[in-house]
Amino acid sequence: MAMLASGVVLIIAAGLALPLPVPAGAFLFAGGMVLILRNSVRARIRWARAKRRWPRAGNLVDRTMRRQSALRRQQRGKARRIDTGRTDATARTDERSMR
Repeated sequence: MAMLASGVVLIIAAGLALPLPVPAGAFLFAGGMVLILRNSVRARIRWARAKRRWPRAGNLVDRTMRRQSALRRQQRGKARRIDTGRTDATARTDERSMR
């Protein structure tokens, strides 16, 4: 519970640090998000829903936070591309020609 509360405090501090000329707010916000996502099941569920709605932003944030799930997805994607011997672009082209 203390880690969750400290995550909330870091996010609030990030909002207060916005007027400063240094990018301290981004680091505080990221640290707060990490603490909240690691300690709250409800926050993880909401995060997963948000990632489904905005996948590009979710993938970017996951890679930035170096989340284990994002690293596993990245490795599976690499393995899939190596197994098929294709890039994503050629796979999409082949799918279109089969229609």
